[in-house]
Amino acid sequence: MTTPDSAPAAALEPKTKLSGKILKTTLAGALVDIGQNLPGVIHISQLQQGAVNKVEDVVQVGQSVDVWVRRVKKDRIELTMIEPLRFEWKEIEPDVVVKGKVVRVESYGVFVDFGAERPGLVHVSELTRGYVKTASEVVKEGDEVEAKVLDVDRRKRQIRLSMKALQPEIVEEAKPEREDRRKSGDARKGKGKKQEENYVMDVEAPSEPQFTAMQIAWQQALEKSKGRKVRAKSYKAATDEQEDIFNRTLGKRVPTGG
Repeated sequence: MTTPDSAPAAALEPKTKLSGKILKTTLAGALVDIGQNLPGVIHISQLQQGAVNKVEDVVQVGQSVDVWVRRVKKDRIELTMIEPLRFEWKEIEPDVVVKGKVVRVESYGVFVDFGAERPGLVHVSELTRGYVKTASEVVKEGDEVEAKVLDVDRRKRQIRLSMKALQPEIVEEAKPEREDRRKSGDARKGKGKKQEENYVMDVEAPSEPQFTAMQIAWQQALEKSKGRKVRAKSYKAATDEQEDIFNRTLGKRVPTGG
């Protein structure tokens, strides 16, 4: 089986991890034996993060080191001792699933280092399904988590992640309606319907108009002038008291001059 150390140089991919031994140091860097037919070369800028004054301050001849492939050229294999990012910016796209470690916890969310240039933020609302007051209720610093990329802003160097997106949805079963509540609801509906019917009946059946004594007298005079008998039905609503008032009113009229 071909391993990275024994694979042909042309087959080595960038970021491939190899083990090697320092053969020689120079002012510009170091030569490394990585078991290939081409020499491995580490530039001084790739020995560690930060500035390096002398190569010998970092590595010595005969020292075993872990290195990663940067690029393969015709006459050499360029290496680095700085562990490369697992994800370049161009490789981070929405819906990509990543695994990483929680490196910071805030009340509003957590930051996850998954091998990119910067950690991604999981907002408190994206930690889990259901209500979460603070992020520390769900995770703590050092936890290994899995998340899905929601959004990438390369200009601002911001990555938004979601742990909730990888969790199954919670389906709540509909609770059966209580019998007494259902009956109470039906009773209220029946009462409302009865009130509505009563309201319609009141509107459609107005009460018969009531006439005053003066209105009755005026009506009788009009009927007599037309030579017709007064219909008793027209005055059905007049009360005995109104008749008495009418008679007393006629009896007390002041005579006028003729």
